[in-house]
Amino acid sequence: MKVVLFCGGYGTRMRTAGSGDVPKPMQLVGPRPLIWHVMRYYAHFGHKEFVLCLGYGAEQIKNFFLRYEETASNDFVLRRGDVELLGNDISDWTISFIHTGIESSIGERLRRVREHLEGEEMFLANYADVLTDAPLPEIIGRFAASGAGGTLMAVPPPGTFHCVEVGENGMVGQITAVTEMPLWVNGGYFVLRQEIFDHIPENGDLLVDGCKELAKRGRLMAYPYRGYWRPTDTVNQRMELDRAYIRGERPWALWERA
Repeated sequence: MKVVLFCGGYGTRMRTAGSGDVPKPMQLVGPRPLIWHVMRYYAHFGHKEFVLCLGYGAEQIKNFFLRYEETASNDFVLRRGDVELLGNDISDWTISFIHTGIESSIGERLRRVREHLEGEEMFLANYADVLTDAPLPEIIGRFAASGAGGTLMAVPPPGTFHCVEVGENGMVGQITAVTEMPLWVNGGYFVLRQEIFDHIPENGDLLVDGCKELAKRGRLMAYPYRGYWRPTDTVNQRMELDRAYIRGERPWALWERA
């Protein structure tokens, strides 16, 4: 299945936190950028055809792959000046680099790569900035068997906030961590059918327009997941992932277990 990655946004919260002009998908976790970790996750399960929806920072993303150094994340032997790789990452990947506009919404970016998905009954989509160890084959299998028009991975809301139950007299009845509430948020991992294009208007949004309309028609599934899932909306979240990588705590790197 082809994998559509939305990697053209500004990533404003991360950039204003002191990371300069590096687009969010190119922020480093270990020796490789976020987008690489997401792509390796999909490739681990055999999905190695990628369509990158480019926008802000497009040249940096292009150049990373055009000048890709396999030695950064693979062991190798240097013999008489020649490099002999003992492993490789992307040699069997197919990557389409499609500029989808600087200001485009997620839905519009998807619309602009539609021609690159022709013939695909189902395809995968991702925001390219969230890491997980979710069982992708199971997500796809449930979706395929359902016949639904789309599915999204639903996760508990992140954060350390607590919900406070306040009675009419102002007295607090209960305090509950938001992660323990029966609430779910969009986890950013989608499996979609071509049907989604019928519900995204020009400059529309994938979630608010496309998925919401599928839900109204009873055509949207969710895959609730309480396992490992980490967003990278801010520089602090990205830095924590980087520190975890250095400590050897990287549950999302399923390919390393293999």
